[in-house]
Amino acid sequence: MLPKRFRPSLAALSAGMALGLPLAAQAQSLQELYDAAHGYDATYLAARSLADSATYRAAQAEALNRPTLAGSASTNNAQNDYPRLGSSDIASRQVSLNGRYPLFNRANSATIEQARRSLETARADLDTAEQDLIVRVAQAYFDVLAAQDTLGTTRANKTAITETLASAKRNFEVGTATITDTREAQARFDLATAQEIAADNDLRTKRIALDQLVGRTGVAPRPLLVPVLLPDTVPANADEWVNVADAQHPSVLRARVGLDVAKLETAKAKAAALPTLDAVGALGMSYSRGITIAIPGTTKSASLGLQMNLPLYTGGATQNRIEETLALEEKSRNDLEAARRGVAQGTRVAYFGVHSGVAQVKALEAAEASSKLALEATQLGYKVGVRVNLDVLNAQTQLFQTQRDLAKARYDVMVGGLRLRQASGRLTPDDVAATNRLLQP
Repeated sequence: MLPKRFRPSLAALSAGMALGLPLAAQAQSLQELYDAAHGYDATYLAARSLADSATYRAAQAEALNRPTLAGSASTNNAQNDYPRLGSSDIASRQVSLNGRYPLFNRANSATIEQARRSLETARADLDTAEQDLIVRVAQAYFDVLAAQDTLGTTRANKTAITETLASAKRNFEVGTATITDTREAQARFDLATAQEIAADNDLRTKRIALDQLVGRTGVAPRPLLVPVLLPDTVPANADEWVNVADAQHPSVLRARVGLDVAKLETAKAKAAALPTLDAVGALGMSYSRGITIAIPGTTKSASLGLQMNLPLYTGGATQNRIEETLALEEKSRNDLEAARRGVAQGTRVAYFGVHSGVAQVKALEAAEASSKLALEATQLGYKVGVRVNLDVLNAQTQLFQTQRDLAKARYDVMVGGLRLRQASGRLTPDDVAATNRLLQP
């Protein structure tokens, strides 16, 4: 139990923290802000529009295996002068419909399959954009909370130093302390004032970033529930996370699709040496009149048949195109391997980062408890004359810095858990809801 005269120094923390926190009634949850960003963030909306366009691009390719019909019409008028017959007007009108239906075309089939596979690439890109949005919102959200805690601890430290400074001045006036105690406390007070200004500006900057991301103003995040319960890392094995990432990470999926598309491009290049077969048909009607026309009037025509095209010699273009696509196919195979290795490395780094963060939180929680006891002992020692004023200032600063670092470490673990799921390709909007349940209602 602290002596009564020293209790305000510890109580200053809660008072200082309150100065840095918004009112609970104005606070927004992580889920609410993510929903707002989902409909506002330009980067995500651009990715979604690009994914939507891929659907129409694939539909264009599907048209290669469907019949086509084209119509044409023409009209001509001519006037001719003949030596014996005189002048004559000639008029002709033509209308026709021409249809084509591909029966055999391997190149078209490969192109259609490429378009279908490209849809998977578009979906993977959209998944990447959504996961990135989740992490960006969570990072900005907890950055604001960390900045609020930093400002709160800075103000609490300043309040405690203010009390110490006042006590040193009183003791100096009554002759129980030297001017050194006053000057040391004044120096710490001036430093704390500068730190408060920097912390306040940092909080403003972090709030602006969050406002810009979600399309709102005056956003106030909800703090963590107390006592703080950090989520468990499941599965608790890095290799299992890597295996999941190899199977479903958007970057790996995109690279796999890229290899499939490259193989289809090779098939399309080889198909250039194969024949194509189309069913063709035409309907026509023409009208003509004039002195040189043998039988003036209307003529109708119709035709239906098969048309085959077989390339006999392309000057080496087909074979060289095949060799080019084989080389590009090998490139895509290496791109896939690079993607798998990069994702595996990123997943392991994220996994051990989370575990390190959890261990750091536990160490800082122990350090916070120790710092509180150390401050109590130092203040008691100062009262009985075995400790100097500087010792009290150092103990106060150590406690508040530990509390600031502990708060930030907790937020880093929260964001790190989301980044781990992102690194393994497992991050979904459900994870936002799970994180949101760890915040105050």
